[in-house]
Amino acid sequence: MPLIDDARKVRELAYAPYSRFKVGAAIRGRDGVVYVGCNVENVAYPEGTCAEAGAIAAMVAGGETELVEVCVIADSGSPVPPCGGCRQKLAEFGGPDVPVLLATTGGLTLSTTIGELLPGRFDAAHMAGSHVADAAPG
Repeated sequence: MPLIDDARKVRELAYAPYSRFKVGAAIRGRDGVVYVGCNVENVAYPEGTCAEAGAIAAMVAGGETELVEVCVIADSGSPVPPCGGCRQKLAEFGGPDVPVLLATTGGLTLSTTIGELLPGRFDAAHMAGSHVADAAPG
C-alpha cells in the first residue's frame, strides 16, 4: 500500500477541534514497517503535536530509528510542508536524500526530500568535540 493511503486514512483520526486543519503523516522505517501519526491539538496552544512528530514517536516506540520515506497530507489548496520543528525531527531520523511526498486531499502532490526541506541542517557532527558531546550522562 502506498504511504499516501496510510497518511490519508490516519488524517481522518486527527484531533483538530480548534483549527479544523487535519494533517496525516506516514513514514516507512528502514525495517519496511509503516508508522503513522496525526495532529493532536490542545486548547493551550502550542501544546499540541504535529502529525510528523506523532509518526516519528510511533516509529521509535516500535524500535526503529531510521526512516526511508515520508508522506504528509492535508486538506489544503496546495501541498503543505512540515513545520520547521518537524523538518528537524525528520532530519534526525532520515538522510538528506530521503523522499518526502507532500499531498492534498484533492490530489495535488509535491515530491521533495528531507535535504531540500531543511538545507544546512543541524546534526550531531556540529556537536563533535564540544563539552556537551563529551559529557557523560547522569
